[in-house]
Amino acid sequence: MRSHRGITATEAVIIVLLIISIVISGIALAYVAGLSTQISKLSEQVSKLSEEYSKSSSTITNLLNKITSILAAKPTPTPTPTPTPTPRVAGVIKIGGTLALKGKLMHEGTLSLHGILVAIRWVNEHGGVKVGDKVYNLTFVYYDDESNPKLVPELYSRLIERDKVNFLLLPYSSTLGKAAAPVAEAHKIVAVSHGASSDTIFQQGYKYVVLVSNPASRRYRMIADWLASLHDADMKIALIYEDSPWSALCAKGFEDEAKKLGLNIIYKYAYERGAQEFGSVINEAMAKGANVLVGGGHFADGTALVQQAWQLGWRLKALIIMVAPTLPEFYKQLKNAAENVIGVSQWEIGVKYSPEVAKSMSLPWFGPTQDEFVELFKEVSRRIAGKEIIPDYHGAAGANGVLALVKAIEIAGSLDQDAVRKAFNKLHFMTFFGEFKIDPDTGLQIGHKMIAVQWQHGKKIIVAPKEAANGDLIYPAPNWWKRGG
Repeated sequence: MRSHRGITATEAVIIVLLIISIVISGIALAYVAGLSTQISKLSEQVSKLSEEYSKSSSTITNLLNKITSILAAKPTPTPTPTPTPTPRVAGVIKIGGTLALKGKLMHEGTLSLHGILVAIRWVNEHGGVKVGDKVYNLTFVYYDDESNPKLVPELYSRLIERDKVNFLLLPYSSTLGKAAAPVAEAHKIVAVSHGASSDTIFQQGYKYVVLVSNPASRRYRMIADWLASLHDADMKIALIYEDSPWSALCAKGFEDEAKKLGLNIIYKYAYERGAQEFGSVINEAMAKGANVLVGGGHFADGTALVQQAWQLGWRLKALIIMVAPTLPEFYKQLKNAAENVIGVSQWEIGVKYSPEVAKSMSLPWFGPTQDEFVELFKEVSRRIAGKEIIPDYHGAAGANGVLALVKAIEIAGSLDQDAVRKAFNKLHFMTFFGEFKIDPDTGLQIGHKMIAVQWQHGKKIIVAPKEAANGDLIYPAPNWWKRGG
């Protein structure tokens, strides 16, 4: 009989470990099998996501490639404009003149000075004066003539001989201008007159004097033209004016033009300087049947003439008076009697002269616009006079004298006096002041048109010429013509 021995402790431990190992292996195999299934399923999902991503990735990649291409591309360069070199200023052109800064003409002289300085500033700030291939700035050398013609010849000689000015501006007023013109002529220096407009200055055979404003003889010709254009067969004119050289020239200019146009002047009277009583003259004109009044002289007599015509009940279709109606004080004094009265001026704020108007008339434009001139004038007056001043035609004419001289210098392409004077003969252009064109033989202004203003409802309205007007003429004057009719 075979005997059996027992299991030792060591063998028992080994057996237990084997059993545990088998169990763990089974569990592990089961786990792995389950995990494999999960991994398989997960793999399928990842595969699907990968396909979708692949499609999106392709789209995104294409988009990114396009953006990268655009960013990487060299931009088309924008051509850089070649800067125009600023011309070097070759020197200074000196303009010389005298102005009445004291005395009876101080108001007009001061306004003229401000206008001259405005034009010089504008020119210097807008490229200067182009003379050939050189550029010059302007400066103004001036003295106070104290409204005294006796001082003028010596001062103009000083400007020419000591100050060495290149060109001249004559002083405001014909009295002072008459004293300056012979000096300029003797030295053969171009002299531009902005306010000395008596025809007699330009009847002396001077070769170097030119006028930028209308001469006295032409100031009222436009009124005759305008009256004729109304085609009123019933028009009967009374010409009542001051017996002074300037007023007489204006009246003669009107009378000569009126006769040419067939207008009917049925009464004419020249009253003494300083006259203030017009009752008898008005009654005579009324008795003749006159229904249009043309005349006056200066502010005081012109205002008195209109006032007394109103008080005496004179029925008038139109009243055209020298000087007085262009001033605000005229309406302040006369009120309703001033309504529809017409005045004549060289220039007024509100004129429609502009680059557009110049273009429509096939004229070149030069200088500041009206608005620019007015604003610059205010600035200059604040600096010089310590207060803001609104320009009138005195300042505007002064500025226009400078602009015309600059234009002539540039056309001449030279500072030679004869070349510049000849260049004036070629000029026909427009500024804020209006047209410019001279008679080559005399230097008289023939291009500039006078401005007709009419008081309407307390406002001064520009009614002529058409290219400058900002309102329509009222004719016949209702407040004058309809009363007592």
